Amino acid sequence: MQKHCGLMRAAIDKYNMIEEGDRIAVGVSGGKDSLALLKGLSEISRYYPKPYTLTALVIDPCFEGTETDYAPIENFCKDNHIECVIKRTELAKIVFETRKESNPCSLCATMRRGILHKLAKEHGCNKLALGHHSDDAAETFLMNLLQGGSIACFRPVTYLTESDLYVIRPMIFCDEAKIESLSKRYQFPVVKSRCPVDKKTERERTGELISELSNRFPDLKAKLLGALQRGGISGW
Repeated sequence: MQKHCGLMRAAIDKYNMIEEGDRIAVGVSGGKDSLALLKGLSEISRYYPKPYTLTALVIDPCFEGTETDYAPIENFCKDNHIECVIKRTELAKIVFETRKESNPCSLCATMRRGILHKLAKEHGCNKLALGHHSDDAAETFLMNLLQGGSIACFRPVTYLTESDLYVIRPMIFCDEAKIESLSKRYQFPVVKSRCPVDKKTERERTGELISELSNRFPDLKAKLLGALQRGGISGW
């Protein structure tokens, strides 16, 4: 946990993600990444020189028309003295039944972001932390290049003018494999996604491509991230 928090703090300090008095909403899906983010921010808050507070926001898409049991997440937050807010939605119904999207992930992500932004403001938060890690950054960079012909990635810090909210990504220096190990070691209460296209997305395929290419080009992921930083791409 100490090393994980060290990498998170390095990103926080490098990109000035946190200021004194910040009220930070943490998007919690129930997966290992968002729980590692929540736990890391909770641990760092104990000694960080700029005091801040946390609120966990859980968006339930209600797959198959039923509410997801997030009791393990609620207990996790209670044990770590973090406020937990669960928002039940009709996301799944809209995406898979009403709209019948051929690319459901895009619409779902857009709608989920909108709900998160609104919920964060409703609970008095000025920042929203998301659990994207270094693997996500490398995949996003490559997806934008191969599919859109653009050299871009998500930003470490983004200011949303329409909602007056900062989005921060404190885990961009953290490796997914190490997050997986951390989750198992500390027995994070992962709530498995019931999404019908889980693990079948373009991002999953891009991750597999990076793994394949890494056999020919060692440290490919690190090189992609290095290119983002050296080129100052997307605020990196």
